[in-house]
Amino acid sequence: MAIAESLKNQRILLAGCGNLGGAIATLLLQSGAEVFGLRRRTDQLPQGVTPITADLTLPETLSDKLPPRLDQVIYCLTPSDYTEQGYHAAYVKGLENLLWELQGQTPNRLFFISSTGVYGQNDDGWVDERSPTQPSSFSGQQVLLGEQTALASCIAATVVRFSGLYGPSRQSFLQAVIDGRLNPPAHSNYSNRIHEQDAVRAMMHLSAMAASGDSLQTCYLASDCEPIRLDQVVQWVREHTDCEEPAEDARDGSRVGSKLCSNRRLLKTGFEFRYPDFRAGYRELIDQRKGA
Repeated sequence: MAIAESLKNQRILLAGCGNLGGAIATLLLQSGAEVFGLRRRTDQLPQGVTPITADLTLPETLSDKLPPRLDQVIYCLTPSDYTEQGYHAAYVKGLENLLWELQGQTPNRLFFISSTGVYGQNDDGWVDERSPTQPSSFSGQQVLLGEQTALASCIAATVVRFSGLYGPSRQSFLQAVIDGRLNPPAHSNYSNRIHEQDAVRAMMHLSAMAASGDSLQTCYLASDCEPIRLDQVVQWVREHTDCEEPAEDARDGSRVGSKLCSNRRLLKTGFEFRYPDFRAGYRELIDQRKGA
């Protein structure tokens, strides 16, 4: 992996510092970086993060708030609501407002946290960073606009497309299976995921590469090493922990799109997954529940 020592004394702004951004900030702090966290409620920031109280969707709250001499910016905003307007505000307008305030600064790298939702493929085929991005959902379309905004900026930018996050703070899927509220049919759509700890570690890895002056691509797909059909994941969970029988009105878990996400480019940077497949991650979560 990239040498974390390169992050020492780096001045890094987390623009959007919720659950994921806060976890990234914590790991960067442990590597010796000086971390600034921008969010509306800064009382919820991790200890050690320098607070910046502002709302990226309201440009007037950003005026004269940004610290000088930033080395990196990580844009990690979550929409306030699941609407096209909410997604546009978070992924496009918020970024435009931030870039306007960053005029006159020259960070070495802008990281834009994106999603594999920008892919519209539904043919059970592989996708990577070079695959066409033609999302059918408004959410994917707005995230893609955000990517394009980042890459068109005057700052060297890297887009990081995460697949579905899961882990200790994201157990809704596991709970739904245990409660019998999820019952996909056989041969269901392919699903892709990444453990939240690996997502955080991947961001620190890429940030350390940027701090070291290593060459970075403009896009990385961050997903674990085993895309798998959803019904196979559900069956595995049922075999490894006590679950209720599926309810009559259980969701089938169907979603638009069925694809296999390739992480080859990320692996080529030297990144190593702590949870390379769903079994490693869910086995730990199940064991923790049994021991609770």
